[in-house]
Amino acid sequence: MIRDATPADAVAVALIWNHYIRDTNATFNSAEKSVEEVRATITTRLETRCFLVAEHAGRVQGFATYDQFRGGIGYAKTMEHTIQLAPDSGGNGFGRALMAALEAHATIAGAHVMVAAVTGENATGRDFHARMGYVQVGLMPQVGRKFGRWMDLLLMQKILS
Repeated sequence: MIRDATPADAVAVALIWNHYIRDTNATFNSAEKSVEEVRATITTRLETRCFLVAEHAGRVQGFATYDQFRGGIGYAKTMEHTIQLAPDSGGNGFGRALMAALEAHATIAGAHVMVAAVTGENATGRDFHARMGYVQVGLMPQVGRKFGRWMDLLLMQKILS
């Protein structure tokens, strides 16, 4: 089931998010998020955009959210998303369901383009987005640093409307 997150989901979301921050190259971020920070993000996004969770058997399996790609009125219809699944939740359709709901919300809210910024070493993220209809539109070599090495950033996008 895909539903709006609530502040009570902050603990489960932080566990998922921090796994990717701490243990993977799926994000360049290396500073873990506190439960309070995640709770504030959920609250803010619910007021301005959306923050969704996939729930199954009483457990949060993943989350997705989006916000404006860059500041300024010229980017007002271009969004960038974050989507993460619990490490043992892949391959069960949660990612597809979250992305479909996120894109539907963004389209209804007037978004024209959704952007995915995927680390170059994240083949799973790149392949998932390609299956969801995203195309690579840019490559930024060595713009992120994590685990003692420079990493590339792939920019992928999907035109929603």
